[in-house]
Amino acid sequence: MHETYENPLISRYASREMATLWGDQRKFSTWRRLWAALAEAEAELGLPVSPAQIAELRAHADDINFDAAQQYERKLRHDVMAHVHAYGDQCPAARPIIHLGATSCYVTDNTDLILMREGLQMVAQRLAAVIIALAEFAKQYRELPTLSFTHLQPAQPTTVGRRACLWAYDLALDLAEVEHRIATLKARSVKGTTGTQASFLELFDGDHAKVRQLEQLVAKKIGFDSTYAITGQTYSRKVDAQVLDVLSGVAASSHKAATDLRILAHRKEIEEPFEKDQIGSSAMAYKRNPMRSERICALARFAMNLAGNAAETHATQWMERTLDDSANRRLVIPQAFLAIDAILILYQNVATGLVVYPQVIAKHLREELPFMATENILMAAVAAGGDRQTLHERIRQHSQAAAAVVKEQGGMNDLIARLKADPAFAGANVEAAIDAAGLVGRSREQVDEFVVEVVAPIRQKYGLKTSAEVRV
Repeated sequence: MHETYENPLISRYASREMATLWGDQRKFSTWRRLWAALAEAEAELGLPVSPAQIAELRAHADDINFDAAQQYERKLRHDVMAHVHAYGDQCPAARPIIHLGATSCYVTDNTDLILMREGLQMVAQRLAAVIIALAEFAKQYRELPTLSFTHLQPAQPTTVGRRACLWAYDLALDLAEVEHRIATLKARSVKGTTGTQASFLELFDGDHAKVRQLEQLVAKKIGFDSTYAITGQTYSRKVDAQVLDVLSGVAASSHKAATDLRILAHRKEIEEPFEKDQIGSSAMAYKRNPMRSERICALARFAMNLAGNAAETHATQWMERTLDDSANRRLVIPQAFLAIDAILILYQNVATGLVVYPQVIAKHLREELPFMATENILMAAVAAGGDRQTLHERIRQHSQAAAAVVKEQGGMNDLIARLKADPAFAGANVEAAIDAAGLVGRSREQVDEFVVEVVAPIRQKYGLKTSAEVRV
């Protein structure tokens, strides 16, 4: 078992549930259920299909004779017909009516739509779990002031909790898109060889109403309320591109947050969980590398690039379809779902175990706070009777001098001391102006509002958290 390549998404990263969803057992048992649903619908609309034949098809939906199917495929070079024959071997009475009127895409495309919808439901559950975990963290640290950054340069202070809301809101936006895709996925149902339904029209002796009725009946039997209005041989590969775009969005949001955490770990302000026996480096024993966040970024880059692949596949489906989508989709669609599943497992694990170092955060804030507070100091000095333009120039001069001490001499920021010593600011309460808690604006209140208005409905809808076991 160690001699051939194994997909690490299966062996290392994704959950058993997601791996099972895209496994052969689930795929081919769904094919068989689709054949049974078609036969049942055809019988209900008057075609000569017996209850015994339908019962036989139902009885063998799960006990797939994989060896026989493989032997047939080697001979026939056609995977769908190989499984038709293998199914027929187990269902001799039903053999004559298996796949009646259908094209291969009846089972392949409808199965993919069923699996993608279920996969998106699993992704939605994991997204909700991460959002809830980040919201709990945000509530805990709603009041802790920290430097914010624009252009990766120090900017007006925020709070640790509010920053976590930025990460959570990206995911909430992703969740809304995932839910939209779940709600708008439709069945291909029975469209025939090129989408014209000619074979079914022949079966029903030219009765257009019955063909339309068959399409809706089969869709309902396989769990869909509606069908795509028009298709070629396949449903439009635009649908795959839309689904993978949504998954790419989840990956991008996760990459952004994981990158932020890697930077914060570098600053020693916030770290991801680090286990008792975990090794950070094979050479540098002291290291606590942010390996989970780094893995999120690695997997996210992979998932984001798959979206472009799906778009190219859609763009090159000539006329009613070409078969160059088939081998590509076998790789791209399952692996996109597996990668996102793995990312969100990691993300939830990180979000529920973040370690915050308030003293380091406060130290970094103190180092930059004098610059952050200059506008408040300016306003206080003006209120005490000073001239705004003169005061602004004196602050500029003192700021430049203080910056030179920091950058050129490696010294501490002494701007506040300079301003206190300047008679022009004697009337300003400099100490009050540099209180970090007064510089974070509505950060605390925004956390509270976000938790109530955005997270609470998600928590109510999705309930308990999904487990997030990181296997390696």
